[in-house]
Amino acid sequence: MWNDLKYLTALSIPITAILALWLQGWYSYFTVLYAFGFIPLIELFTTKSKENLTPSDQTEKSSNPIFDWMLYINLPIIYGLLISLLYSTSTNSLATYELTGLILSVGIVLGASGINVAHELGHRFTKERFIAKALLLPCLYMHFFIEHNYGHHQNIATNADPATAKYNHPLYLFWITSICGQYLSAWKIQINLLKKQHKNFFSIKNDMFWYLILTFIYLGIVTSIFGTLGTIIAVLTATVGFLLLETINYIEHYGLRRQKKITGSYERVSPIHSWNSNHRFGRIILYELTRHSDHHHRAVKKYQLLDHHDNSPQLPLGYPGSMLLSMIPPLWFWVMNKRIPDTMKTKKKQQSLN
Repeated sequence: MWNDLKYLTALSIPITAILALWLQGWYSYFTVLYAFGFIPLIELFTTKSKENLTPSDQTEKSSNPIFDWMLYINLPIIYGLLISLLYSTSTNSLATYELTGLILSVGIVLGASGINVAHELGHRFTKERFIAKALLLPCLYMHFFIEHNYGHHQNIATNADPATAKYNHPLYLFWITSICGQYLSAWKIQINLLKKQHKNFFSIKNDMFWYLILTFIYLGIVTSIFGTLGTIIAVLTATVGFLLLETINYIEHYGLRRQKKITGSYERVSPIHSWNSNHRFGRIILYELTRHSDHHHRAVKKYQLLDHHDNSPQLPLGYPGSMLLSMIPPLWFWVMNKRIPDTMKTKKKQQSLN
């Protein structure tokens, strides 16, 4: 029971943002220092764990609702933090450095506790998908629901996937290609889904159309209550959140490629097509997102059940540390390029040119 509650540690990230909003001043950067200072440091001096659950533990934990409720609690936290940020910035005269720190701190929570949890719930064929979409709304990234489930998981580790970083592709260029590519891909997927259902573009089944409407309604409400400054802050906070997501996308599949078969189709997705991390603290903080290899191997598998695979490529650092490393492209290439599996190295030059 108490071991199951370890995932409540993930709430430490929004707690730091709450403290940042309360204390302000230089404490506004509390979440930034915690996520990209304290956590990477802890992971340098703690052991990794390759341990997997036993079949009996898998059965018990798969039906235990406590793991779901530890995800659901992020919904009120996300909206509570965002409203607190907008209220605080509209009623207090904050210095530019304080405002910047608060935007970064709450933005990190939108990415780590918002989009990340939405990603987990979005793979479930239940009403939980509504929670996933509600978490994506303040991040201005509702299209992620369609593109990730119907695009990324089918096209992972191929040139058809904008969320897979190519060999020698720097992070900052990836941000542009992935953000634009995923949005366009989401529209293409939606139009194809409508065609299969014999529906036209203006059909009520056009989810992308609804996502646009909901986004404008959300921003309209923010503007009417908190003014133009509130809208700017909401957009900037969302930008921090989805750039965090895109940085995670970058490190999850960098340089990895599926081989094309003689038939023209690609080999089946396997654990070798995602970078994995078994750093204990990062695994808990991010709801096992770092065991990404198993997630792509079986996308519907719940986070608490994800396994380690011996053949999956391993990141040298945990996710937060790897994200910091990716922000210095030459250093990232020097560390990571030699770690790409030998079976994929023959494609290196071609990947960097395509």
